[in-house]
Amino acid sequence: MSTPLTLSFDVACSVDHAFEVWTSGIGSWWPSDHTVTGQGDLVVVLQSGVGGRIFERTSDGVEHDWGEVTVWKPPTQVTYLWHLRRDRADATEVEIRFIARGDSAARVEIEHRGWERLGEAGEQWREQNLAGWQTLLPHYQGAIAKGDH
Repeated sequence: MSTPLTLSFDVACSVDHAFEVWTSGIGSWWPSDHTVTGQGDLVVVLQSGVGGRIFERTSDGVEHDWGEVTVWKPPTQVTYLWHLRRDRADATEVEIRFIARGDSAARVEIEHRGWERLGEAGEQWREQNLAGWQTLLPHYQGAIAKGDH
């Protein structure tokens, strides 16, 4: 069984704002080089609630599914199946927890798991996703610092 990826960091905002920027504000910070098409003018959407879709929509209206929300507990947790650039049957799972650290600080804890579902390719995908998280998270942290949502 592969070890889950775990990442955590603090952000200078309320837990409510951290959750909102990650979920409804995802389109403001998600970079195009972490998408299916790589198009600069696409829209990234994370629909609220269990069953909500995560997808990109290109300027010509084509949608590419990335995942599906499985746990929705605002403002403390969102969990989703994740299959960006993969078949849905090969989805891994991402759990994100937002923990209040006072009125104007929050801890974001991420656990990305389920690599064993990918068989022999699981460890390679785990390593690629680790690199992906390391280049993705500064965009989220930058949106928080700018006050985006």
